[in-house]
Amino acid sequence: MGADQRPFLLDAFWDERFPSCPVVIFLHGFKGFKDWGYWHLVGHAFARAGFLFVKFNFSHNGTTVAQPTEFADLEAFGHNNYSKELIDIQAVLHWLQAHPQSLEQVDYDPKRIGLIGHSRGGGIGIVAAAEQVAVKALATWSAVDGLDFLWRDHPELLVQWHEQGVIYIPNARTGQQMPLYFQFYEDWQRQRPRFDLIQQLSRMNKPLHLVHGTDDTSVPPAAAEKLHAAAKNSQLIWIKNGDHVFGGRHPWPQQSPPFLAAEAIETTIDFFQQQLK
Repeated sequence: MGADQRPFLLDAFWDERFPSCPVVIFLHGFKGFKDWGYWHLVGHAFARAGFLFVKFNFSHNGTTVAQPTEFADLEAFGHNNYSKELIDIQAVLHWLQAHPQSLEQVDYDPKRIGLIGHSRGGGIGIVAAAEQVAVKALATWSAVDGLDFLWRDHPELLVQWHEQGVIYIPNARTGQQMPLYFQFYEDWQRQRPRFDLIQQLSRMNKPLHLVHGTDDTSVPPAAAEKLHAAAKNSQLIWIKNGDHVFGGRHPWPQQSPPFLAAEAIETTIDFFQQQLK
């Protein structure tokens, strides 16, 4: 169970040839879900490289257990916030540390855990890595440089949001208008120091692997440079000509990831092989 005792789905990938494998947990981004595009191919690649790879739907990302690839519960989406996503991450960590019966056949090491976060998932991954002792290393793909990215440059949006109690975020792929209630901002406002990514990175000594596309128009490359400058122990990898999802889309019909994504996957696997020995 995740935040508010809401159930969510989780996938695990592993290769039985590898004993005592480290764990990598994948965090999807805003308006994302665990089965988007080629994320399953990322899981297979990490399993072949000797990891237990886990991806999950945040409990309030708008999907349901019955419809894990559709935004079938927009009320849940509207009531999501960063505190709830951190509760979900903690629930996954506790599940892994308890060695659940469903993973009894997997020889994995719960003391060697890394996170990968995409886009906003990279932002919340920074907070989780800073707070959770179990997390030893963090990789971000196309990460935001602030969890206030929705309203940081739009003060008029905050006024409207406060007055109306809700804003609607368009989903270009599905055509849905996705509600986000003002409680989202209030949750961030109450815990601003906790959700300050730059301050979290300046205090965190854990290794950080930043991957960003040079042609990302959703989260500008300058965001990666800002995170890299703030971190004590980081490396920044540029994906030349890479967009926000490294050439992917949903659905992804091919049996291999996009060429640019394969580069991101390879460099991230190399990072975790070094940091989760």
